[in-house]
Amino acid sequence: MAEKTVRVVITGRVQGVSYRAWTKGKARDLGLSGWVANRSDGAVEAVFTGSVDDVDKMLAALHSGPALAFVDAVQVVAADKPQSGPFRVEHFDR
Repeated sequence: MAEKTVRVVITGRVQGVSYRAWTKGKARDLGLSGWVANRSDGAVEAVFTGSVDDVDKMLAALHSGPALAFVDAVQVVAADKPQSGPFRVEHFDR
């Protein structure tokens, strides 16, 4: 099965609305590895590794996010370092 790894930056009203916790739950449901963290500029950044189909499902879901979020943009770039292990929330500002 083909895998891919992407780095994503989500902008909009995405901090203080449980976006990281929602992302962790969705990523774990899809069996993805990686992490999500707040950025000091108000965005949320994440890295996802998994099957092409599951990563694509996650990317589509990021445009909505949790109920209180308002997503302006989801920027996606390929990442060269695959992640492993359970998906996690990082507690640092990037």
